[in-house]
Amino acid sequence: MSVDVKYTTQATATGGRDGRAQTQDGSLDVKLSTPKELGGAGGAGNNPEQLFAAGYAACFLGAMKFVGGQEKIAVPADTTVTAKVGIGPRSEGGFGITADLTISLPGLDKATAETLVEKAHQVCPYSNATRGNVDVGLTVA
Repeated sequence: MSVDVKYTTQATATGGRDGRAQTQDGSLDVKLSTPKELGGAGGAGNNPEQLFAAGYAACFLGAMKFVGGQEKIAVPADTTVTAKVGIGPRSEGGFGITADLTISLPGLDKATAETLVEKAHQVCPYSNATRGNVDVGLTVA
């Protein structure tokens, strides 16, 4: 499948999970640290799973706003998406991740909220990138 790219960004990591990651323009510069659960020291710094969770949550909310605009559904200003990302060994070998999104759409009835979430899941770039590779759960809170 081809993509008509409208925006490109670049980030570079050094030192792996206990290093740094920075975008080319310098607007994001994070210290990385490995969680204790993965054998690291934990402590100050972020890890790739946290960065993925933040990106997925923000992207999914953007997808809901996009779909809402197309479907004439007002996405409430206090809408939230919370992404829970897990990592661990896969039964097939190597490591894998899981993602669970909890979506709160205050003021929307459950049926409208669920329809909006399902349609957003079809257009969200993160959902499209993970489909068939990552177990993604969707919960409308």
